Amino acid sequence: MSEQTDRFILGIETSCDETAASIVKNGKEIVANVVASQIDSHKRFGGVVPEIASRHHVEQVTIVLEEVMTQAGMSFKDLDAIAVTEGPGLVGALLIGVNAAKALSFAHQIPLVGVHHIAGHIYANQLVDELQFPCLALVVSGGHTELVLMKEHGSFEVIGETLDDAAGEAYDKVARTMGLPYPGGPHIDRLAHEGEPTIKLPRAWLEEGSYHFSFSGLKSAVINTLHNASQKGETIAPENLAASFQESVIEVLVGKTLKAAEAYGVKQVVLAGGVAANKGLREALTSAFTKLQDVKVIIPPLSLCTDNAAMIAAAGTIAFEKGIRGDMAMNGQPGLPLVSYE
Repeated sequence: MSEQTDRFILGIETSCDETAASIVKNGKEIVANVVASQIDSHKRFGGVVPEIASRHHVEQVTIVLEEVMTQAGMSFKDLDAIAVTEGPGLVGALLIGVNAAKALSFAHQIPLVGVHHIAGHIYANQLVDELQFPCLALVVSGGHTELVLMKEHGSFEVIGETLDDAAGEAYDKVARTMGLPYPGGPHIDRLAHEGEPTIKLPRAWLEEGSYHFSFSGLKSAVINTLHNASQKGETIAPENLAASFQESVIEVLVGKTLKAAEAYGVKQVVLAGGVAANKGLREALTSAFTKLQDVKVIIPPLSLCTDNAAMIAAAGTIAFEKGIRGDMAMNGQPGLPLVSYE
């Protein structure tokens, strides 16, 4: 990046149930950030309804874009590029953001950059501190649980991933079984801090040396524990069940991250994704790495853990500098793989 010229990237994110836009300076400094959440609309259904999400994006995307430009006090001619989440995500939701970005790119003749949603979550950490390589990212969200090794900017090697349920998905399903409101993760996290892990639940370590994850068995064990107690007329303290479940998830997440960090000799570990907002996970990851003095842990603020467009602009800045460009054929790709910028 040129030291003389600042670079301003507009980020657009509509992969799920947040309509977001942000302008980021030089990939590191948030100039303006706007997020329109849909949580209240999806609460009564106990999860995100794709059709409703898409309709909300249609209603909100223009408003959010106008608001972010106003907040920044900028015009489109001040932008160097437009970065948009290309995938993965809900296809209808992705299409709203992609088409908004293409329209702006075409109308104002601004370069277009497609961004992978998970790359965005990882680069949310660049808004906190400079990434140092080799770097290991623990990505934990509703749809993804992955360990990603980065040897340089824009280099992504998935060394471990979930073989079934993602951690966030398991949180939501367990919360639903416990009768907790949507989204369930924050409620389990809160309850876990009020209880004790008195219930024995499984840890899926898989084969020796594996960095993959599996949470389906744990989810089933919690559901069976509740059903068995109900059939016997017994009552399980929800705070103790939440504490036991959360301890099982976090022990595996942190344990595998610690092993991978040592094996690959990384300088930095970054936490990424919606579940990065989990207080128990944040505390456990920080504590575990106190013994590795040479490894720095970065955890983004809560506002950058959930879906936002600042992270898309930050990742888009790196993609732009690597020469990645989109065109008018860009489409929403719900199954887009995470690949390095070539």
